Amino acid sequence: MIKADTITVCYRMSRDKIKSIKEYLVALVKRKLQYDEFLALDDVSFHIKKGEVVGIIGNNGAGKSTLLKVISGILRPTKGSVELGGNVVPMLELGSGFDFDLTGRENIFLNGSILGYSEKFLISKYDEIVAFSELEEFIDIPVRNYSSGMIMRLAFSIASMVNPDILIVDEILAVGDAAFQEKSYTRMMEMMSHGTTVLLVSHSIDQIRRLCDRVIWLDHGKVVEQGDTAEICDRYIQSTQH
Repeated sequence: MIKADTITVCYRMSRDKIKSIKEYLVALVKRKLQYDEFLALDDVSFHIKKGEVVGIIGNNGAGKSTLLKVISGILRPTKGSVELGGNVVPMLELGSGFDFDLTGRENIFLNGSILGYSEKFLISKYDEIVAFSELEEFIDIPVRNYSSGMIMRLAFSIASMVNPDILIVDEILAVGDAAFQEKSYTRMMEMMSHGTTVLLVSHSIDQIRRLCDRVIWLDHGKVVEQGDTAEICDRYIQSTQH
């Protein structure tokens, strides 16, 4: 369902303290721009079968979120390729497509269209989205007046209204209060039970152990190990205790 082949993402970071476009253009013409290269991902390869739930673990800066963005098509790799066997729903930066001057109702259609949902589909799912978010009395208020938890609840409710072939999840199961977190977890389990292939990033090793069939361990952009969830998680925890 997902085939990642030697994915490499290299960023060029300028050493110069350039403060304006004019300074940048002058330095560019004079060929005085100096860069350091940073490998966010370095020859990452793996295959994921249909219906598998695969966790990605690693310390901050390991390349986990970068990898999810490449798989989702948000970021183009410097080298390598990704092949996908179905439609993808990425749950990455929830609420990032919201317009804070619009109401919750208007943002359902705006954010839904960004996720690729048709207007007809969103109209058919509108009541279900609002009910799941538990924001009925606030839905016609501008989102700028929402708390961060309310925004996350609405964004999760929009993103989780389909059963995709591939689900990309980045640390989004801590949405809202405890009761809504449990409801979000149940919704995720429903999506997985329909044969959805899931790629999951989480700093909660307990969550990874509970949900994942296999694990990919990243460190400084490289794959350290991939395989059995319990074994890889145990070795990862041991490595963090040294």
